[in-house]
Amino acid sequence: MAEHSTPEAIKKAIRTYMFVGSALIVGTGLTVWASYIHFGSNAWNITVALIIASVKSFLVAGYFMHLLSEKKAIYATLATTAFFFVALMGLTLWSMNDFPFFTQVFGGK
Repeated sequence: MAEHSTPEAIKKAIRTYMFVGSALIVGTGLTVWASYIHFGSNAWNITVALIIASVKSFLVAGYFMHLLSEKKAIYATLATTAFFFVALMGLTLWSMNDFPFFTQVFGGK
């Protein structure tokens, strides 16, 4: 706990937050600038906007929400979420009788 409250650590954290905040401001400006440019089709415009938004969301989640330093907890939560998502989608498809694998393995209508 003491290593996080030293003056050097505090200055480093402030410097990081200032850099990330500046990058978010630049990203917002880039988003506004890109909205006035036609990249050939709506699909390209949407792709550019999503790339910029993805970078900005990574910065917010990674640094401001401290997800980069909490890797074990994040991976455990992600694995649990993925497991339940697959299980619930599998049960849904099985109940709808639209997925042949489940009807062959577990029987069905």
